[in-house]
Amino acid sequence: MAQPEDEVQPVADTLGSRVRFTQVFMAQRARMEALVSRRVGCRATASDLVQELFLRFWGRPEVKVEALDTYLLRCAGNLAIDHLRSEGSRERAAEGALPADEHSPGQTPEQALEVAHDLQRIEAALRALPERTRQIFLLNRVHGCKYGEIASAMQLSQSAVEKHMMRALQACKASVAEPASTPRRPGSAHR
Repeated sequence: MAQPEDEVQPVADTLGSRVRFTQVFMAQRARMEALVSRRVGCRATASDLVQELFLRFWGRPEVKVEALDTYLLRCAGNLAIDHLRSEGSRERAAEGALPADEHSPGQTPEQALEVAHDLQRIEAALRALPERTRQIFLLNRVHGCKYGEIASAMQLSQSAVEKHMMRALQACKASVAEPASTPRRPGSAHR
């Protein structure tokens, strides 16, 4: 008994899409590895990350994009950025970095409260920044990436990264310099 054509077509489509994907991936592999290697600074890591990218795509249904080669290059670049972020987090954890909300033991409660208010104002200032500026600031100050690494990963000039950082730092400084509305203590009179 012959199978209905509806059941045969999806298998052929899946096989054809896997063959197409494999051909495009293999044609772009050297470019992806070169891109990732420039960003992470290690050929072996780049090769591993590109292999990981292959496995991610192989394990999911076909992604329908017009320019699969360009899409794969962009995904490889994003994977390199993710790798740099996770490496920065691991390094800080290994160094035993303290959480940001811990304060020095000699601090008075008033000083700790002031620091907490400053952190809230800085956080609000960072949220108000344009997305790219905030991302650059976080890559540098939180994830420990150098300006050159950020420039390479985001395909910007180092000068552009420096300008974004200056904007972010100015916003942070301005947010702390603004007079905070301090809550009155109970029982204090406002004259």
